Amino acid sequence: MKDHAAAISIAAPWPSTSTISPNRCTTVLWYIELMGASDAIERISQLLDSDMTETSNTSMRIPTALREAAALAAKELKVAPSATALTTMALRAALEAAVMRAALDDHYAQHPEARPDLADIAIAAAEIDGNPLAADPERIRRAAAEIAATHPDPEPEDVLLWAEARAFPS
Repeated sequence: MKDHAAAISIAAPWPSTSTISPNRCTTVLWYIELMGASDAIERISQLLDSDMTETSNTSMRIPTALREAAALAAKELKVAPSATALTTMALRAALEAAVMRAALDDHYAQHPEARPDLADIAIAAAEIDGNPLAADPERIRRAAAEIAATHPDPEPEDVLLWAEARAFPS
């Protein structure tokens, strides 16, 4: 008689292996292996760039209201061919954003001098929004220094608001 407590090694489609116990879950536990952020970023990117015609049947528990909202959005607002397609699009967008964020965080960890400061972000926000303050980056830099000195965790919008307020005579 075989020892059911012994783990079985299962080869994953990438160069690592995982183990499962035959008297527990039958799902391959490849997703619990620990890997570094850069390896995870690379693997997720490969998966997102791969052929998306092969599908898997999966069961996800999602809130009923969210499922119904997705079905309505697909049918009535024509945002996707189906609720499943909408869910897939949203999942892909969330994964792409997570990969970009992780890659950026990894880059900043390796090159902290490359991280933009509050003033840089506020200037960029002003440029993107077409805010007239974008033409006066020094005013934005002064406002950022003042806000950072007096407020915990200021946002770029706080800097722009303060720079606009300081432009008016008192």
